[in-house]
Amino acid sequence: MTGLVWFRRDLRLDDNPAWAAATTGHETVAALYVLDPRLLAAAGPHRRARLEAEVAALDVALAERGGRLLVRTGDPVTGVPAEAARLGAAHTYWNADVSPYATRRDQQVAQALPDGGVTTTWGTLVLPPGSVRTGEGRVHRVFGAFHRAWRATAWDPWPEPGAATVLEDPGDGPPAVPGDAGLEAGLEGDGTGVGTAAAVDQLHRFLADGVDRYPASRDDVGLGARGGGGTSALSVALRFGTLSPRHVVSTTGDATAGREAFVRQLAWRDWFAHLLHESPELVHHAQRRELDAIRWLDDPEDLAAWQDGRTGFPLVDAGMRELRATGAMHNRVRMVAASFLVKDLLVDWRHGERHFRRLLTDADPAQNVGNWQWVAGTGPDAAPYFRVFNPVTQSRTHDAGGHYLRRWVPELAGLDDRAIHAPWEAPPLELAAAGVTLGETYPFPIVDHALARHRALAAYAEARA
Repeated sequence: MTGLVWFRRDLRLDDNPAWAAATTGHETVAALYVLDPRLLAAAGPHRRARLEAEVAALDVALAERGGRLLVRTGDPVTGVPAEAARLGAAHTYWNADVSPYATRRDQQVAQALPDGGVTTTWGTLVLPPGSVRTGEGRVHRVFGAFHRAWRATAWDPWPEPGAATVLEDPGDGPPAVPGDAGLEAGLEGDGTGVGTAAAVDQLHRFLADGVDRYPASRDDVGLGARGGGGTSALSVALRFGTLSPRHVVSTTGDATAGREAFVRQLAWRDWFAHLLHESPELVHHAQRRELDAIRWLDDPEDLAAWQDGRTGFPLVDAGMRELRATGAMHNRVRMVAASFLVKDLLVDWRHGERHFRRLLTDADPAQNVGNWQWVAGTGPDAAPYFRVFNPVTQSRTHDAGGHYLRRWVPELAGLDDRAIHAPWEAPPLELAAAGVTLGETYPFPIVDHALARHRALAAYAEARA
């Protein structure tokens, strides 16, 4: 009998428990990807392009095993059961996900398939939800405690794929890998190649030359603009599942401080996923429910200025322009831009979360919501709500030479390494010499940071009271 594997955010054949279960339990296996119009409509151009390229790469990997990827477009709730019935598949396999939409969709698909004909596994996280809990049976609300428990939790390796025959043309239509994006599409955001082999190569390059500098270089915003790379550049591969998070952890190990710090980021990734799985309402509500009562200003003009990269704060503007142009943004800049929207402009964090989720190539609901709530001070962890990032201090600390700013805010490129971070502080003659006219070639700051900080703290305090 044929087994059907429904691929989603696990676009790889190696270290994939759903694929391993199907290929060891059946003589023939069909591979299916369903392009969901709702998810495509919610994704920005960079993520759609990358998805096309990654789906095409999976098709190539299946072709090397003598098969092809069956691609369909439509609602998976009806499409997956229909394909299973048409193929005569006795069993359908997939790796579970934690977002509310995915959970609801998967339950509906399972209900539409024959009883006992579904196997779900967890191939997108290091440890599955429910495996790391407090003594009261809940997910830890402080990351440090979660991380300690996460490190102490043992896990067995996922099984190896079996020798099942992969169907070459498991349908009466074309394999229909979408578009003509090819294997070079959607790469401007992170500069990494497409598919599992490219992701593994990137991991090994990082481990060979970068991981031991990671604690010191990960926040160096200007490093990428100078042609270096202080981060692993693996977030897109992990988002699409071309690289297994368990493979990253087991390959990296903890032999050095840099390796341990890098693996810690995979624990953060698991933590946010576990929290959303336990509390799906976090997409719409503050985890600290009293902070749902914050009186947000939600000024549409301020929100638009932030989205367009014209706030008058160079680091914020550089990040927002990079996001729109490439689908990427350095993590340190993400935190600064998010803090600015929520704390300086007093705009509801949910507006920013939706904007990032649409445009980021590596957008992941659990990570996006978790990080936005962490920065906003509405979520878990011991981080205080009164933490407010100063965009000028952050810029001077993490892009001291102004390399990142000059790349994404070129109208300020003529300013020196100090003035470029806060052009409104520069003398008129210096601005004129650099060709900068505030209010014309570059905006004045749309808010006074010090006053905005006090305003935000008062709004939070009122809600807490």
